[in-house]
Order: sequence, then C-alpha cells, then structure tokens
Amino acid sequence: MGTAPLEESLHLPSISIKGFRGLDELSIRRLGRVTLIAGRNGVGKTTLLDAVRIFAARGSYPALLDVLERREELVVDVDEDGDKVSRPHLEALFFGRHPSSDCVISIGPAEASRLRIKVGPVLQQGQLYPSNRVWEQRSHGFEADADEALLRVEFNDAVQEIPLRALWDPYRFPRRLRNGLRHDRSEQIAEVRCVTLGPGLPNNYQLGGLWDSVALTHDDSRAVQSLQVIGGEDVERIAFVGDDKRGPSRRAIVKLKGQDNPVPLKSLGDGAVRLLGAALALANGQGGFLLIDEAENGIHHSIQRDFWRMVMQTARENDVQVLATTHGWDCVVGFAQAAAELEDVHGVLVRLERHGDEIRAVEYSEDNLNAAARYGIEVR
Repeated sequence: MGTAPLEESLHLPSISIKGFRGLDELSIRRLGRVTLIAGRNGVGKTTLLDAVRIFAARGSYPALLDVLERREELVVDVDEDGDKVSRPHLEALFFGRHPSSDCVISIGPAEASRLRIKVGPVLQQGQLYPSNRVWEQRSHGFEADADEALLRVEFNDAVQEIPLRALWDPYRFPRRLRNGLRHDRSEQIAEVRCVTLGPGLPNNYQLGGLWDSVALTHDDSRAVQSLQVIGGEDVERIAFVGDDKRGPSRRAIVKLKGQDNPVPLKSLGDGAVRLLGAALALANGQGGFLLIDEAENGIHHSIQRDFWRMVMQTARENDVQVLATTHGWDCVVGFAQAAAELEDVHGVLVRLERHGDEIRAVEYSEDNLNAAARYGIEVR
C-alpha cells in the first residue's frame, strides 16, 4: 500500500479495549489514517466503533446514551409512581452485563492515555453529591435520597462522576450532574470531534445538518466531486431545498449539465446518497474521527476504488482518522487498490476473528493486502 510513513498526528495510532460490551480484551497494534475492519457477523466490528465513539467523547453522558440507544439496549423498570418505564441498560456497556465494583472499561492507545469507566463509589442516603468549586453553591444541599452508585470516568488526570440514575432519569437530576462532575475546575476533558455514518444510508435530516456546516466553503465543491464518481462531469452543483431546515420536506437536489431543472439526489441511487454523506462527514470531522459502519452499503463494486480514494485523500487533507467496517470482498479489494495508489496515505486492514471466547485482530501488511486483492485470497 505505497510507502506512507506511520502518521504521528493520529488520535489513535493503536487501540486497546478491555471490558467493553462483547469485548473482554482486544488490542490492535497499528491503526492508519484510514483503517478498514473486516470480519464475520457478531465478531465485534461495530463494538469497536462504539468504543472509539466513547473514547472520542471521553466517556461523556451523551455518548454513553447514544451508544445504548443506537443498539436498542433498553430495559423495563418501575418508576417512583409504580409505572413501567424504559431506560437505557447501562450494564450493557460492561463485558458480561453485570458490572461489579472491580469491573473497568478501558479504551485507548498507550496505558497512560486510556479512558477508564467503572461503577463506584456509592453515596449513602442523605450524603451530598460531589461537586467542584464551580458548582459548589448551586449543588449545596443536593442530597442522595437513597443509596446511589456513581459512574466514575477517568481520563489522564481528570475525573468525572455521574449518578447512574441520572443517565435515565433526567427530570430528577440537574444537567450538570448528568454531564458529570469534575473534581477540580482546572481539569478539563476536551472531547474529540467524531462523526458517524451507517450502517444504513443517511436520511435527509442528517445530510442537511452536515451540509449546513460546509455550504459556501471549499468543502461543498468536494461534495460535488464525490458525486462525480457516479455521475461523471454531468454533476455540476448541489443544493438543499425546503422551508424548514429541520422539517421532513427538506431534501438534496442536484444540477446536471444540459438539464434545466435539478433532480433529486435520491434519483441518482443509493450510491450517490452514500458518497455525499461520506464527503460531508469528512468535512465535518476535521481534526477528529469518522466512523463508518458497513462501508460497502450502497456502493457498487465498480466504484469501490474511487470511493476509497476519495475517503483517503480527504481524510489526509482534513486531518480525519477514519475507521470503517465491512463484510464485502469488493470493498476490501477497492480499499487495497486505492491505498496502493496513494503513497501519502496510510491505510490499514484488520480482520477480527473469534477463537473460542477470545477475539483476535489479524493485521495485514501492505504487501499481504495487495497480494490478497490481486489473487483473490479471502481476508474477510
């Protein structure tokens, strides 16, 4: 895959995951500017993306809820009035789904810079919730009305603690408690930008939100170029129409050369929607991550190489680290071909495979990946 050197600017040049969802322990020694994760269903590919999402957010309350809700990890509980309610199944974040005081989720590269999440300590009934100096006056007198476990999030030297019930009972807890309390005002945990796509196609609302942040910049011309992978030079411009930016009627339209009236983006097929979504997500993810689940969806085998060339080039230019999953052989081949052509972009293929209860990462060298693509050697 060319002779691209290892990149020093990556947030995750490698990753180790312990105790998270279905992953007891997984280590990948090398991640690239763009990393493609292959493997059979149920082996942990999407869980790996979830782990990166939580690492980028430094274990924030919204990120934890987002992962649980996306995976429909909900349980039925009974509220104080005796009514049945659905709540996020927080225990599902932990390997084995039954976290104890010694269970720890660990996500990150080197040992010193890993995110750690664990349950504990426990506040006794009547005990004040912990607060830092910023919120000391506002939180004075806010007591636990029952024994209350806290979710402890640690990153570098910063610590946050979130009441577990705050994750599913927002009306009882102030926003500052749901977002977590830092033990010291100087301890700021800066999140890393992270954009997600897939496994399905982005809808009009998602595309419109991504478009609004890049419209009338050089990135909107890059979006046009992404559609030219499918439509050729006939694609001239893109616009979003609709009275309400958040309304269901808003949609993308495309101006084609030689036609007076624009056509709906969706009339160009699923591949056009996927390509535009990827291009806009890369623009929105500058300096952070783009996570693509089931990257092959909507992309015809004949344009896989062009798709990955666009992703790799834009990721390099926008300083985005991309991790994507796939089940498709055509996707792997297109990835290998694009990476071989781009010597200044470091692309890596990793296959996850199960050995009994253990999940291992098989990392392919540049020569091995090129040979597999050339001779049809199965690596999924």
